[in-house]
Amino acid sequence: MVTPNPPYLNIGPDRAAEELGASLHCRDFAAVAARFAEGRKALAERGLDAQGTRTLRRFSTWEITRYLIPVAQAHFRRVLRANPNLPQGHTEVEGGSKWFTLEEVMVLRHHFAAEGTRRKQYLPYRPAGLPARITAVANFKGGVSKSVTTAHLAMSAALDGYKVLVIDLDSQGSISAIFGTQVADEWQTVFPLLARHYATHLMAENQARLSRGEAPQPLDDTLDEARKIRASDVIQSTHWPQIDIIGAQLNLYWAEFQIPVWRMAARGWKLWDALTESLAADGVLDSYDLILLDTPPALGYLTINGLAAADILLVPTGASFLEFDSTGRFFDMLHATFQSIEDSENMVARALGRPGLRFEWDAVRTVITRYDSAQQAEFAALMQGLLGDTLASERQAFTALIGQAGEQVAGIYEADYRDFNRETYIRGRETFDDTYAMFKRLAIGSWRREEKARTAEGAA
Repeated sequence: MVTPNPPYLNIGPDRAAEELGASLHCRDFAAVAARFAEGRKALAERGLDAQGTRTLRRFSTWEITRYLIPVAQAHFRRVLRANPNLPQGHTEVEGGSKWFTLEEVMVLRHHFAAEGTRRKQYLPYRPAGLPARITAVANFKGGVSKSVTTAHLAMSAALDGYKVLVIDLDSQGSISAIFGTQVADEWQTVFPLLARHYATHLMAENQARLSRGEAPQPLDDTLDEARKIRASDVIQSTHWPQIDIIGAQLNLYWAEFQIPVWRMAARGWKLWDALTESLAADGVLDSYDLILLDTPPALGYLTINGLAAADILLVPTGASFLEFDSTGRFFDMLHATFQSIEDSENMVARALGRPGLRFEWDAVRTVITRYDSAQQAEFAALMQGLLGDTLASERQAFTALIGQAGEQVAGIYEADYRDFNRETYIRGRETFDDTYAMFKRLAIGSWRREEKARTAEGAA
């Protein structure tokens, strides 16, 4: 058998020119995009039911007692028999296992919280009177599983009993696709909330101009329309009863060009507060427990808004030199960007005798994703030694469960464990459960710190 030459040898110029094909023009990109759109529609339909909608699967007694409610299976069944008014589940075959919707699981969770032993925690920790914890998932390197991580944290938190809002700040709309969200244009994204914040600032500035006898700056049609829109107008429900979303689509990228224009026209506008203050003004921080922001793979204005809003920052990265190097440069840019904003604002604040600006995050963690323990253990250990507590010790491994879920345009928690060997399911789920446990510790710690600080202030 003749061994073929390596591909970089003996390439004939004439043959290469023939294989090159015709040159492409701008219009040809539309045809390529159309093929992708057709494929995207076909792939997205894999997760739809016969009615063309996406529904969340049911959960078995085994799953509920192993993962969702801390109670033994035998006791769980006894409680159902003793309380016929509680959801009794559904069986697919006579005498088979019982399966429950997530709404039914939440009813059962609250029953055990009211009637069960006080030694167990049936409901997740959520102190009254404190706002939702906001978490941004960010890195300017693509392909590090930002959207996958965000989606699975949202699903984990929903299974844990939290009410979750996902905000897609990436015009690619990856996490919107995971949840099957349809977004018609930029007016169904965060864009009108940011525009409304600027319009509010401009109106206040115009009042000051009028008091000085100066002509006001006009509000264009975009700003005038944005003033009418509230967060509730752009929040959509998903097939997860505990998860809502503000989706994204390609037109959202326009915000990266519009925001700096507004900032140049009104230097006093604090653009980095636009998202936080809009959510607070619309009551969103009280309506949800956790808010997860999926950011673009770039440190643009949308990412800056997300990072400035966040209490917690998670930075997914791979266990390779190039990803490690890129993530380090991301932190360099974070420092340069936010330090520059602080310095600029504080210079003005000092001149006017006002309090200065200081960005602060309760926790920042890098997380290794798509981890292969057979190939990357040594480099991951090196990263841990270099980064210390900044790198989470949990590793998000890539397993057969994750691969199949990705092919089905779904999260691993939407996968039916009966489609796998049960041990394969347990191992595949465990890697994301561990990441969620790490995240939950950060969120609870953030809440508790604020709760204790408020108690101390009240006692002073």
